[in-house]
Amino acid sequence: MAGRWGAVTALGAAQFVMVLDSTVMNVSISQVVSDLDTTIAVMQSAITFYTLTMAAFMLLGAKLGERWGRRRALVIGSIIYSIGSATTALSVNAAMLVIGWSVVEGLGAVLVIPAIAGLIADNYSGHARVTAFSIIGAASGVAVAVGPLVGGFVTTYASWRYVFAAEVVVMAVVLIFNRVIRHSGEPLPTRIDVLSVILSALALFLIVYGLLQTKTWGWILPTTDTQLLGLSPVPFIVAAGAVLLWVFLRRQGILRRSGRTPFLNTDMLTIRHLRAGVGSIGLQYTVTAGLFFIVPVYLQFTLGLNAVNTGIRLFPLSVALVLFSIIGTALARRLSPKRIARIGQLLLVLASLVLLFSIDPELQNGVFATGMFLAGAALGLLASQLGNVTMSAVDRSELSEAGGVQGVFQNLGSSLGTAILGSIMIAALGSLFLGGVAASALPHDVQTEVTQRTESGVPIVAVSEVPRIAKAAGLSDEQGRQLTDLYQDAQLQALRLSFAVLTLISISALAFSRNLPSTVAAQEDAPAGRTGPSRDSAPAA
Repeated sequence: MAGRWGAVTALGAAQFVMVLDSTVMNVSISQVVSDLDTTIAVMQSAITFYTLTMAAFMLLGAKLGERWGRRRALVIGSIIYSIGSATTALSVNAAMLVIGWSVVEGLGAVLVIPAIAGLIADNYSGHARVTAFSIIGAASGVAVAVGPLVGGFVTTYASWRYVFAAEVVVMAVVLIFNRVIRHSGEPLPTRIDVLSVILSALALFLIVYGLLQTKTWGWILPTTDTQLLGLSPVPFIVAAGAVLLWVFLRRQGILRRSGRTPFLNTDMLTIRHLRAGVGSIGLQYTVTAGLFFIVPVYLQFTLGLNAVNTGIRLFPLSVALVLFSIIGTALARRLSPKRIARIGQLLLVLASLVLLFSIDPELQNGVFATGMFLAGAALGLLASQLGNVTMSAVDRSELSEAGGVQGVFQNLGSSLGTAILGSIMIAALGSLFLGGVAASALPHDVQTEVTQRTESGVPIVAVSEVPRIAKAAGLSDEQGRQLTDLYQDAQLQALRLSFAVLTLISISALAFSRNLPSTVAAQEDAPAGRTGPSRDSAPAA
């Protein structure tokens, strides 16, 4: 028995680490900022670039897995990931953190994640395969549920560094036991078009980086001296990324017509059900990443909560996500994937509205906890269906590539969630705070002093720190109290605006679910032909 389940145990451990990683960083934000003497804006960039690295290179990771063999990709990826985790644990500044966590760990993950699913299929069949995939799903669920609590506990009572050091140990165990993992078939002589890799990675980077900088440069009209033709550089950077993405797609057609292997089979993107699935997945992860960024920032920098108490406030979302993933799987026996996904998306809109109207200075009311639970329930229902919808929309021969596309949308959604919602929160804080100062009864010279000191942006700091900062700037105690009240109110309003945008994103997701299928074909025992729905010639479900 131990030998039979040794493979899924090792792969489940790797999956657990992959999911645990980002949840730990989110609840540890304030401590990391303090330890590395950095800012929230830098941490937002680090979190964004971690998922962006995976989005930009996930397809490459899947292709390398085919070329090297999945077990070799798992081993190489685990080594790279361990190096990144060790670098992160030993970070002495923000630059070292970004290199170790955002870049090196991300590059390791793009090899490990695609290999896990393929190796499960290699090692198990029939009912055992279903059980093995359930174990992998359970590993992800446990990581989501306990990640904020474990990360918060270790960060509060020891150091966030120990979590990343522990990841090195776990991945070392995976490497030691990799021999129990069987890999079938010979590595495929896959040809990788380097120009396509560069074009896709650069396109995604420019789009996400442009959106990330909206907090500093503004969306359209410039908010700093950094300008281009009298406008913010953001629309030009995003447009450049969009053009490169178009060039990337055109190149795939050129490669196919010339008889060469395209980096991405763009015909796959004409499958209506697949587009609906990955679009819904992207928005689902946008909401998830946005929540896991803006809520911890408010809890830690406005309310001054430590990491463990932040994890406790996030726990309703985490436990509901796991619980309703299981419930959604059970419901699939009676309801169509489309019906379950629509219920999840409507529930997500409701959760966003509940969170929006639950906001108060302490966030201790039961309404906020209810909103977080509803959000987790919605995301759990979506998670139970969307992955299967995507993978069932393609031929068995296209499963690996479809998995790569799904990974791109997952991580791109996460990047955009952190970038957009984080930037809205930070930018709104600055404009609301300075607007409040200008409209306040503070003396004109004090208003001028505050404006001058925040020309490069209003940093996110704990509200309890504002009186000290005011005193160091030469303000009286009464002026410090007024400034503290203005800053706290600005943070509260910025959070409210972020939740309003979250609600709009949740509503927009409804557009994608219209084309989700009412039934999903089984892949396991299907012949090697098309098992999913046809391309755009098929009617919408």
